[in-house]
Amino acid sequence: MDDETLEMFIRQYIEGQDGTRIVFSWQGGEPTLAGLAFFEKVVQLQAKYAPRGREVENDLQTNGILLDDNWCDFLKRHRFLIGLSIDGPRELHDRCRVDRGGKPTFDRVMQAAQRLRTHGVPFNTLSTIHRWNVQQPLEVYRFLTRELGSTYVQFNPCVEPVDFRTHAPGQCDASSLPIIGTAKAKPGRPDSVVTEWSVNPNDWGRFLCACFDEWYARDVGRVLVNLFETAVAQTLGLPSQICVTGEFCGKGAAMEHDGTVYSCDHFVYPEYRLGNIRDRSIAELILSTRQKEFGFEKRDQLPDYCRCCPCGTFCWGECPKNRLVRTRQGEVGLNYLCHGIQAFHAHARSRLRKIAENLMQET
Repeated sequence: MDDETLEMFIRQYIEGQDGTRIVFSWQGGEPTLAGLAFFEKVVQLQAKYAPRGREVENDLQTNGILLDDNWCDFLKRHRFLIGLSIDGPRELHDRCRVDRGGKPTFDRVMQAAQRLRTHGVPFNTLSTIHRWNVQQPLEVYRFLTRELGSTYVQFNPCVEPVDFRTHAPGQCDASSLPIIGTAKAKPGRPDSVVTEWSVNPNDWGRFLCACFDEWYARDVGRVLVNLFETAVAQTLGLPSQICVTGEFCGKGAAMEHDGTVYSCDHFVYPEYRLGNIRDRSIAELILSTRQKEFGFEKRDQLPDYCRCCPCGTFCWGECPKNRLVRTRQGEVGLNYLCHGIQAFHAHARSRLRKIAENLMQET
């Protein structure tokens, strides 16, 4: 990102906020590849444009490979919150996370975690759950919470259509979508709708159930797991805390290095281009009719199957990018992970209610 675009972005983003806290989220690819000098400019520009009495915060999602002492000193001084990408213990992490030379990265990520701790930089963990590490839920969960010491755990199921390089989400021929539960709606076959490394829906459900049992038995109130915490909030009748289980979309817009804004970071395709901040302000783009329509489509395009489902108001069809299958009646727009999501809520429902009841009594 050139200096002019960076300054324009920071100024417009701050001007478009009306809260007391202004949070910038830096992602990539790998954002540290932009270099430490880039982020020095970031904080200087934030200080230049931040109104008095408003707090500016930054979070940065990274694989940790480039985090040396200079990086960690900067992150500490400027109070960055780090999301560290790590997919479990060595053999599970290295199954998919290798460098461009094909070499494993686990040791370097662990060194980054130690540097962050040494410098007092707070970090959360984000784990991509793929076809292989999903088979070992307790090994993943216990590694993250016991060995690594993560107290905020994010699980991100890997669901990647085989045609993601050529087709935007929701733009394929509906008649080509497989029926839920069929072989084509699972990874590992030549004709599968998803890549071979994508998670199996049934395995995803078993993964969540096993991790939930461990969390409920040992870690409630100590470890925050994104999908479990939001399920508790929703059980209390509160809105979802994360976009994938929210009723509407549209708050996770992404801006590329050239100032082009897209509806979501999962929808960075020409069909979902909102415009460029050189032509219209960020606020105008995010509040545009087109973006509002994108947000409401998540709810409005749900199949009847979801509207009748007991999990309907807990998952809201999950992320629209994952609506890759049809119901057994042929309705389009069903989420690829549906069976796994249903299995988790059936398994956890009574204990989610118990947690919610206890929280109500405490307040």
